[in-house]
Amino acid sequence: MGKVLSINQYVRAQSLDEAYTLCQKKNNVVLGGMLWLKMQRRTVGTAIDLCDLGLDQIEETETDYRIGAMVSLRALETHEGLAALTDGAMAEAVRHIVGVQFRNGATLGGSLWGRFGFSDVLTLFLALGARVRLHHAGEMALADFAALPRTTRDILVGVIVPKAAERVVYLSQRNISTDFPVLTVALAARDGGYTCVVGARPMPAAVFADEQGVLAQGITEDSARAFAEDIASRAVFGSNTRAGADYRREICKVLVRRAALALAKEG
Repeated sequence: MGKVLSINQYVRAQSLDEAYTLCQKKNNVVLGGMLWLKMQRRTVGTAIDLCDLGLDQIEETETDYRIGAMVSLRALETHEGLAALTDGAMAEAVRHIVGVQFRNGATLGGSLWGRFGFSDVLTLFLALGARVRLHHAGEMALADFAALPRTTRDILVGVIVPKAAERVVYLSQRNISTDFPVLTVALAARDGGYTCVVGARPMPAAVFADEQGVLAQGITEDSARAFAEDIASRAVFGSNTRAGADYRREICKVLVRRAALALAKEG
């Protein structure tokens, strides 16, 4: 038998309080874009739709971008302000995700809430130093949110992306263009240092700082290679049907080195 999703009740929440109350029941679920959810074989008690809550907007302030949880990946891909902020990395991070039709439906909130190991979106937003807004728990760093137990029951309201990154590069390795990535790498120059994020390990993305100051004196061929070796030695990799752990470690060295050199070129 194929995968079948059954929904007993569908509710379009009229407030965040209503959505939060509904999602406290273990068998209830927030729909998001419903693109990954519909592939599951399960029975949902109440499906909670957030489409009436105005969470599909991207707002710019002097210090950051505030992105609603229901903003589509396609909206992120085509947003001029986010493109300028990330040196095009925002579009690069999502353009391989299935196709335009899919990206028109997939949401930022759904992409981050799942904390999927294959998530391009999580990789980039971690590098940007993003923060999330939860209805009950409040605001916290995306890295802290990503570490929360999967049993956490809250409503992801939106994401705050600070205008702190001076330069950003996003790279991924895929066996075929629209497949899940074999490995993802985002490298950002921000807060006076460098933040490197490695995802699709195939575990969820992990954040690394330039702890040894390898790039502190500038990015050269030698320092980029040394930085890549350092990141690959600290990251943990696993194996799945797309690639083995050893292969991922070697690809990590290549992608991090390329990202560092691309960052230097942007600078």
